Amino acid sequence: MNASAPLLRAEALSISFPTGAGLLHAVEDVSFTLAPGETLALVGESGSGKSATAMTVARLHGPEARVSGRLDWTAREGGTVDLATLRGEALRRIRGREIAVVFQDPGSALDPVFRIGDQIAETLRHLRGAGRREAAEGAVALLDRVGIPDPRRRAGEYPHQLSGGMRQRAVIALALAGQPRLLVADEPTTALDVTIQAQIVELLRDLQLREGMAMIFVSHDLGLVAGLAHRLCVLYAGQVVEEGPAADVLAAPRHPYTRALLDCVPDIDGDAVPPRGIPGRMPSPIAPPAHCRFADRCMLAEAACREAPVPLIAVAPGRASRCLRWAEVG
Repeated sequence: MNASAPLLRAEALSISFPTGAGLLHAVEDVSFTLAPGETLALVGESGSGKSATAMTVARLHGPEARVSGRLDWTAREGGTVDLATLRGEALRRIRGREIAVVFQDPGSALDPVFRIGDQIAETLRHLRGAGRREAAEGAVALLDRVGIPDPRRRAGEYPHQLSGGMRQRAVIALALAGQPRLLVADEPTTALDVTIQAQIVELLRDLQLREGMAMIFVSHDLGLVAGLAHRLCVLYAGQVVEEGPAADVLAAPRHPYTRALLDCVPDIDGDAVPPRGIPGRMPSPIAPPAHCRFADRCMLAEAACREAPVPLIAVAPGRASRCLRWAEVG
């Protein structure tokens, strides 16, 4: 595969779910590319569409979801397939083997009645055809790779015997069992304290470099992804509102929502303005407005923002913003 070719290309991805109150529009017209070995962070508040996007890439969105657009994936053996249309055996060849997921809650991702090592060994047998003894040794090796001390002893323990941080490391080991080329990490540090969060982020960064994987990292915390992501995709009410290289977006945001998210991050030096919340609430995903969806919470909003949909505007090479007043965002 050409190193410059994207591993994944999402084009006009839209995801909705039928409800008793009407169609819930979780994601609307989202497009992005992901290169081999690159980390893309999907960032936004709860309900912004970031997890729905990530789970659809992994084809874990549920049978009731209505998905349109394309998810072009460059397969390991060559050629491109549309993940959005895969079914049956074709999907099973991708899921786990080429695309794996680290879930938000390690407590629910692990089966409480099976030992940690047995769960990983079973995955190795299923995805890589390993024999029983080879799979057992492979499980110990994976636990060691993710930094669990005394991995052979821990392989014989049950999930409740591990701390929250070690359970999340075990979930990461489980995801690595199929030697994936893309790791989807859906807010993998949310249930952990701040110190353990930093350790898990550092582990994911090291694993990505060592294994050469691409990664989609979902988070509501721009501070958390600052040292991890190569590119940022900021979502609000199901739409991409800003995208670009992570360092550039964090240093000089070009959308008021991105600026507001940055203002929510505490300053570790303690000599700057205290963190601020974002007033107001996100619009209903069942009846989203046709104009700028952030207008009612935005201090820069003007009449034009409420007159028509705002497109993504190219503001610099590789950068875009869904804001008419992007140049005024400080």
